[in-house]
Amino acid sequence: MTAAPFDPAATAADVIIVGSGAAGGMAAYSLTKAGLHCLMLEAGRDYDPQAEVNMFAPESDAPLRGASTPDKPFGYFDATVGGGWEVDGEPYTMREGTNFRWYRSRMLGGRTNHWGRHVPRWGPYDFKPFSRDGLGVDWPIGYDDVAPFYDRVERMIGVNGGRIELENHPDSPPSCLMPPPKPRVPEMLLKATCESMGIPVRTAHTAVITRDMPDKVAPRSACFNATPCTRGCTIGAMFQTTTSFLPMAKATGNLTIVTDAMVSRVTMAGAGRAAGVEYVDRKTGARHQVNARAVILAAGTCETTRLLLNSGDGPAGLANASGQLGRNLTDSTGASFRAYVPALADRPRYNEDGIGGQHVYIPFWLYEEQKRGELDFARGYHFEIGGRFGIPPAAALPRVWGAGLKKAVRTASGATIGMTLRGEMIPNKDTYCEIDPGVRDRFGIPVLRFAFRWSQHELNQVAHGRRTAHAVFKRMNATILDPELPPEKLITAGGEIIHELGSARMGADARSSVVDSYGQTWDVTNLVLMDGAIFASGAHKNPTLTILALALRASERLAARFKSGAFA
Repeated sequence: MTAAPFDPAATAADVIIVGSGAAGGMAAYSLTKAGLHCLMLEAGRDYDPQAEVNMFAPESDAPLRGASTPDKPFGYFDATVGGGWEVDGEPYTMREGTNFRWYRSRMLGGRTNHWGRHVPRWGPYDFKPFSRDGLGVDWPIGYDDVAPFYDRVERMIGVNGGRIELENHPDSPPSCLMPPPKPRVPEMLLKATCESMGIPVRTAHTAVITRDMPDKVAPRSACFNATPCTRGCTIGAMFQTTTSFLPMAKATGNLTIVTDAMVSRVTMAGAGRAAGVEYVDRKTGARHQVNARAVILAAGTCETTRLLLNSGDGPAGLANASGQLGRNLTDSTGASFRAYVPALADRPRYNEDGIGGQHVYIPFWLYEEQKRGELDFARGYHFEIGGRFGIPPAAALPRVWGAGLKKAVRTASGATIGMTLRGEMIPNKDTYCEIDPGVRDRFGIPVLRFAFRWSQHELNQVAHGRRTAHAVFKRMNATILDPELPPEKLITAGGEIIHELGSARMGADARSSVVDSYGQTWDVTNLVLMDGAIFASGAHKNPTLTILALALRASERLAARFKSGAFA
């Protein structure tokens, strides 16, 4: 998709967009449709899934049978070559006692090329958490402000799912959702078991289309339930910006994309006004400056924060009069539970694959108990469900070899169930990111240093989730496969769930927040943030749908400001 050669000095752009993932892709799509000329800078490589992906390649034909390697952390088919938990020459550091993992995609389309695609709506409680429990802060907007954009985004990206009909889990209007896939047999067993215990199980909302989405530029075909989503999707069934928003924006003639462009800082035209950005060509090391009438940072929560901290005249960085930049960092909590279910052993083989990922999940159901003070943690969690034919976990197999091992694998295939917890973290003063004063990356750009700590709320939440999952497994007469670990060993490392949020949060005033409710920085009038950095809090629900909805809302506000002459 990248136009070459590119001459930075000859570029006339209305808007510079840093980042090409969910928020950057939405901004490019919305603003180019509004007639604005956009320059998109992506730190990673160019990527065209239709040209690069072999959806039908068997793992047996792949090097290491598809196993992960340092540059392919999710296995051989992972498209994130050059990115991952560790990026060569682009380190980050941690304060003593911190365990934090920062995932960077380093490719066109960002994390939308390889994400879980679970897209629940946030509810009214999620936007006003302080009003419920006195912890953290409320958002300056509520669910009703975001709901119309949820409606539009679900139709734009293609979401399948059904009704939830639970407290704080808003349902989508019927026109917004495509038909969901049927539950698999392990999911049906889990649903019957959970509902006998008063635990709700609902159809998941997933950004995988189950009906074709015709388009002259970027047609997308319904999932045909045949290959793992992790190998990439040439037919566009799963949402990613590289098969939807980016080609659509390019077709307007208003978008120029430059890949391998590592933005180092925002440049200024004077007090309170950005001129553009400086970036480094990752292939040559050459530095360039590009200018525009407005700048959008959508590089991902931590990268956007690093850019702001490395801009401006002092250590506080740019747009940080409130002192909140880099503070309030959160990630989702995570823990995984598994069991072997003898009742599912040796079941007949048939195709129950369906779309990639879960077909049902367990939303948080204990709001009333929480309100009454009956729980020892303040925020919610949900379970994402795993269970299908495939290679069973080693813990479910006896220590046998040869023919005995083959028989054991066939017996256990389709007989294991996983319940993966994802929960909300409450911001705390000990979790933040800052510039390391002594470390730079290979381009000479100062790197981020992280401090991270789970509070007792998160540890208690995970402990409650384990008790719940194990109670469900016992009701099934299943064998629990989890080792006995304390909650602090059971919970994932900070950043590992790849849901970092909040380090440049929005608010109602410039004293306590970095941006307003549209992502516009209080201190720089033509600088807008559109990724997870602006979240005033996390939620137990995955954030991508909300990132997309807020980016659409902010983009239309920015386009209206251009139309009104604000950037003349």
